[in-house]
Amino acid sequence: MSKDKDIIIIGCGAAGGTAAQFARKTDRKSSITIFEKDKYPQYSKCGLPYAISGKISNFYDLIEFSTEWFKKSKIDLFLETTVEKIDIENKIVIAKKGNAIIEKTYCSLILATGARPLIPPIKNIKKNNTLIGNIFTLRTMDDARKISSSINKGKNATIIGAGLIGLEMADSLYKKGMNVTVIEALPYILPNTLDKDMSNIVFKDISSNVKIFTNHIATKIEDHADIISEVSIKNNETGEEKNIGTDLLVIAAGLKPNISLAKDAGCEIGQTGHISVNRKCETSLKNIYAIGDCTELYDFYTKKSVPIGLGSIAVRQGIASGINAAGGNYILPDGVLQTSTSEFFGLEIAAVGSSVKGLPVVTGKFNGLSLPHYFPGGKPISIKVFVDEKTGKIIAAQAVGDRAAKRIDTFACAILGGMNVETFRKLETAYAPPIAPTLDAETLACDVVSIKLDRKR
Repeated sequence: MSKDKDIIIIGCGAAGGTAAQFARKTDRKSSITIFEKDKYPQYSKCGLPYAISGKISNFYDLIEFSTEWFKKSKIDLFLETTVEKIDIENKIVIAKKGNAIIEKTYCSLILATGARPLIPPIKNIKKNNTLIGNIFTLRTMDDARKISSSINKGKNATIIGAGLIGLEMADSLYKKGMNVTVIEALPYILPNTLDKDMSNIVFKDISSNVKIFTNHIATKIEDHADIISEVSIKNNETGEEKNIGTDLLVIAAGLKPNISLAKDAGCEIGQTGHISVNRKCETSLKNIYAIGDCTELYDFYTKKSVPIGLGSIAVRQGIASGINAAGGNYILPDGVLQTSTSEFFGLEIAAVGSSVKGLPVVTGKFNGLSLPHYFPGGKPISIKVFVDEKTGKIIAAQAVGDRAAKRIDTFACAILGGMNVETFRKLETAYAPPIAPTLDAETLACDVVSIKLDRKR
């Protein structure tokens, strides 16, 4: 590997920071530079709601790798620096820090430009092209700190969007003593993670803590002295409108990828509007890689393009791109499983294989307890399994309740290994009364699927 190799990374989030680390591990002599527009080095965006709630005591605890760490690893980190152009012909990145222009050549370039919050078309939400007071998105540490400083115990908060981030924020604001209302445009909560029947379990569980309006959209904002005072919502079915008094509004309605640099450089943009990459995280342009929320890959089972929106996948992409940019060889699995999890109001949820909805599958569901019925302390667990109707292979699963994530991890292994439901249902799981029942909910859900599959055949 050449000591003259110059690697530039645009973005120091989970993906970009990881890429730098693995590039350095692969090649100890290469020059590695990161340009980051934020003022903080790599930190956990996924931890922001928990810093707002107080579960994490200090926002700066979210910083995973300090500026000193990067310096010690001989990685040049430019914070508060915006990349303005990529000169493909001359392999030069042009960036701006304050009034200073920085030009740096590269041998390999990694784009980790991330995404920005999607702002729904709500009347009066902005003044002078800026969100009015006490309306926030949650994407950066500064966003989270502003939300935290605006929390007023006993006052009213509204969340737009009932996905993972929306419900994590609802939980955080509830824990801070606010009265929380959640607005979801689709007919049920967690629409990108769970089926409606599994989502309803969550809905019933958390409805005692927060008000939830599904199948509603926010239409208009009212303010008092440029501070939000009310949000108007409309029922998608009936058209009925309702006004909700609110002192704080958080928008968690999705993300738009930051692809302008890649697009201007000539990188291929895929079907979902993200940068198209392969299993080595290579773009359509030689020696240019892309990773994280700005990219799309394809689903493991359907092979259809899907946007990358999970930190776990972004980190894996960071490993791959860093190694490959430094001259190594790292290939990701043949598609993404989209394994996800979260917890709110004490309830754990998890899923794998969310892109299989609507395909010819046989499903089975089991509702049970995490311990034998006679042993005290057992907690509810619901598992739904999706099996390919023709092959019998497990292709997706969802779980709500006790240790949902670890159960879904088992299904992720089964999917990656191409396991069929007949094999999985006979899985020998660990048993002891204070820890687990003789037959785990995972295998019992597969029993249900197997019976249904036999009837179909």
